[in-house]
Amino acid sequence: MSPRQRWYRHLGKVFTAQPASPQNLADIEQLRQIQKNLCAESQLDTPYLVLVVGSCVIATLGLLSNSAAVIIGAMIVAPLMMPIRGLAFGALIGDVVLFRRALLSVVVGTGVAILLSCGLGMVAGLSAFGNEILARSTPNLLDLGIAIAAGGVCGYALVEPKVSGTLAGTAIAVALMPPVCVVGLGLSQGNWVLSWGAFLLFVTNFLGIALACMVAFVLAGYAHWTKARGVLALAILLTSVLVIPLGISFVELTRQNRLEANLRQVLLSGTITFQRVELIRTRTNWQTHPPETRLTVRAQEPITPRQVQLLEEFLQRRMGQKFTLIFDVNPIQEVRASDNDMTP
Repeated sequence: MSPRQRWYRHLGKVFTAQPASPQNLADIEQLRQIQKNLCAESQLDTPYLVLVVGSCVIATLGLLSNSAAVIIGAMIVAPLMMPIRGLAFGALIGDVVLFRRALLSVVVGTGVAILLSCGLGMVAGLSAFGNEILARSTPNLLDLGIAIAAGGVCGYALVEPKVSGTLAGTAIAVALMPPVCVVGLGLSQGNWVLSWGAFLLFVTNFLGIALACMVAFVLAGYAHWTKARGVLALAILLTSVLVIPLGISFVELTRQNRLEANLRQVLLSGTITFQRVELIRTRTNWQTHPPETRLTVRAQEPITPRQVQLLEEFLQRRMGQKFTLIFDVNPIQEVRASDNDMTP
């Protein structure tokens, strides 16, 4: 007897423990229909691979061009979302066939995306990583919370057709393909720190979606708590392991935000240089040692290297940490109508 046949036999025992009724039969038929749909969604076939390749190319090019709009386009395609939902449902109800099919699709799709993005990264020959790439290398607890919330919506959309139209927004909220592409881009440049951070974000999203889908299926009555608690406990345990690195990253993010706010305040209120310029924007790259702060300013007079050196020494004394300052200076030019009188 196949695993699927054993599961259907188990369903029959569960729903016929009480006298059979049309509602029981409808529930069994609905569950079988859901399984059939998930098997189709989780199939490793040509359409799925086409979506993986297309989404990966769009996301990688968007990351290389540092374009958020292009990356969002890749998120909407979201080919990895459906197999994860199928994997969660198969594990929860004990459907080995569905579980294996979905797991194979996720593994192959992820592997193809990493190889393809790595190849594109080698061709592009990155000299520096843009903000869109760096933003996906430092996951924290906020990302896990987003993944769990989005996964709950994704799971509920399976059993409630009225909310199925929200899947596009869910896919945007918890991106799966962009982090995978960042893993490949990091490998193409030999940046293991970047690749590891992006892979941790992907695993965070994967486990968050799977766990939330399982909970949604249990609450919707498509799995019995007594039968599913072992799988749920394992999913919770795996997700809990991520809390440690994500928590450390969250604390670091909070510290960085506080440091950047203090940095801006010190520069504006404690230095003569910034009394003569207009500060437009600050951006700090915390992955470098020491942290590299790029300041975009408007100034009528040039800023000299000696002034930058004095500012760095001042910040180190005031904040107890060394920063590398880089100024992007936009010169201010005053133009008046009366200047015509001075034109020869």
